[in-house]
Amino acid sequence: MTISREQDVTPAVLAVMEQTTNPRLREIMISLIKHLHGFVRDVRLTEAEFREAAAIIAELGQRTNDTHNEVVLMAGSLGVSPLVCLLNNGDGGNTETAQSLLGPFWRLNSPRTDNGGSIVRSATPGPALFVHGRVVDPKGAPVAGAEVDVWHASPVGYYENQDPEQADMNLRGKLTTDEDGRFWFRSVMMVGYPIPTDGVVGRLLKAQGRHPYRPAHLHALIVKQGFKVLISQVYDPNDPHIDSDVQFGVTKALLGNFIRHDAPHPTAADVGAPWYSLDHVYRMEAGETVLPRAPIR
Repeated sequence: MTISREQDVTPAVLAVMEQTTNPRLREIMISLIKHLHGFVRDVRLTEAEFREAAAIIAELGQRTNDTHNEVVLMAGSLGVSPLVCLLNNGDGGNTETAQSLLGPFWRLNSPRTDNGGSIVRSATPGPALFVHGRVVDPKGAPVAGAEVDVWHASPVGYYENQDPEQADMNLRGKLTTDEDGRFWFRSVMMVGYPIPTDGVVGRLLKAQGRHPYRPAHLHALIVKQGFKVLISQVYDPNDPHIDSDVQFGVTKALLGNFIRHDAPHPTAADVGAPWYSLDHVYRMEAGETVLPRAPIR
């Protein structure tokens, strides 16, 4: 149709969206146009602001590469990632869930690690951490033979792909639960860290007067056929930024019990005080087993 005035634009675009043959894509596109056009009208977006927005979207893509994902970083900083997670888990957002956002640092093909082994693969100073996890189904029964992919930042706040001082795949490992659904490994105690701020996300945080910190946490991605892939994070409730996560990822269900021990470890002769332990239960939900796309390589 010929456009005569601004009020004609949205009906014309919606008429085209209605022709989409895929029902779900049609639903998404119609809603997107309604909300997007409504937003433009609501803030009366200027031409200069539109050009700046287009440049920002382009930069998000340009800054995304094999070792960094600015798009995922922005999605978390706007609260989109945690919202999508909570809407799609825990009985459609009605109950607590162990699910959390994937984040921008998960990698495929982390090294196989035996239960009781260490995921420290290069010199990484810091207090030792001993993790004991248990994977259960919705009724609390153990899930044996589940593949548990774990990763976390170093005690200086960097994932190994960000830090040339760390070996490749340092502080990453892939374990398998035993017949009781248990897995256990040794690492070093992680700390909270600032997300990368040298791009679009950093400029946004500065403009809003926001800090860039995530509280200390342990990632896990758990796979077992017959269950929805569990993507989870366990947070240290004593972290100073536990109530102001820049990525809005902390929920009550994800708070862990990281215990500090001020006496030498009873069995590991090389571990003096202090050291930390974490015992945590991961509850999987029924659903299709689909591995997510890795945000980095």
